Amino acid sequence: MSGPRVFRLIQPVDDIEAAVAFYGRVLGDAGERIALNRHYFTCGGVVLACVQPPDPEPRPRKDPRIVYLAVDDVDETYRRVRAAGPRWIDDAIETQFWGERSFYADDPSGNPLCFVQEDTLYLGGPVG
Repeated sequence: MSGPRVFRLIQPVDDIEAAVAFYGRVLGDAGERIALNRHYFTCGGVVLACVQPPDPEPRPRKDPRIVYLAVDDVDETYRRVRAAGPRWIDDAIETQFWGERSFYADDPSGNPLCFVQEDTLYLGGPVG
């Protein structure tokens, strides 16, 4: 390994059971319960850890954190996310000016997510 790599993302959730149902359906994998308030899903070598804090923690209304997930089929993912019952979801999949084909949604706890078509990922550099 030549440098640091992301291996785990903590996703704070209001209700661990609702989060497990949502992410299990979206990711097509039941994941693994690690503790009473912690459930792990493996996403391409990165662990998405849904964690329900022991006591409610105040969070700002506009949370700048967004988990970006690369997917093989953004159209199918959009259907699965909509069916899983997100708190909010874009009206449609869009192509951004930098070329990514994606959509945004909030999980049941209001955590922002962006699902991006794998073969359109923008990883930096000149646009166009």
